[in-house]
Amino acid sequence: MKKGIFLLAGALLIGLALYLSITYLGEEKKADGGKRIVAFGDSLTYGYGDETKEGYIGRLQTKLHRAYPERNYQIKNYGVYGYKSSDVLKQMLKPKVAQDLKEADMFIVYIGTNDLLKSNGGDLYPLHHEKLVEAKNVYEEKLNGILETLETADNEAPIILLGLYNPYPDGDKIEKYIDHWNQSIQKTAEQDENITYISTNELFKGKNKKQYFSDSLHPNGKGYELIADKILNEYFFK
Repeated sequence: MKKGIFLLAGALLIGLALYLSITYLGEEKKADGGKRIVAFGDSLTYGYGDETKEGYIGRLQTKLHRAYPERNYQIKNYGVYGYKSSDVLKQMLKPKVAQDLKEADMFIVYIGTNDLLKSNGGDLYPLHHEKLVEAKNVYEEKLNGILETLETADNEAPIILLGLYNPYPDGDKIEKYIDHWNQSIQKTAEQDENITYISTNELFKGKNKKQYFSDSLHPNGKGYELIADKILNEYFFK
């Protein structure tokens, strides 16, 4: 009788030990994997103009490590200088990128500046209304394609969608087009509760451009710091 009780107790202890091992190891593995974020965009996501080469992505990752050290956030940066929305859409079809999409816990998309600039001839002086209107329609189509691709890869992964900023804040006519494009970006985000729109256009208003920009378009480290702070302050990272 006693032997049977000892055997039963032993079996229960072994079973409990196995359960705790599996649970602990599973949680440890999950913790080691961390939170994976994949970012897409043009030179602004790449970080062009930042003397430290971090850009807003590198700075955001540093801030996330400080704020949530236990979550081990890792950001894969797919930003490429000169990319338009159509380029990002093609980029997502590459096998390595597609694999990263499947493994991501979250996405960041910051694209559209080159769509606007290149459609107008490479800069914003003078403005060509008809070309900008046509480019906006094409951009909306490509942006929807990007977001649909991300949701196909993982329909539960949240998406941060950044708005555009006016690199020439004193240009009122330019501001109207920037606002128009941003309204479309925000409207697209509002159609899906999984997408969070974060504006950037107000970040540089009223500031000395020489202090926050490396050239006529790209922020310097101080400018990218503003973008990273805006994301961290407006999005609740889980």
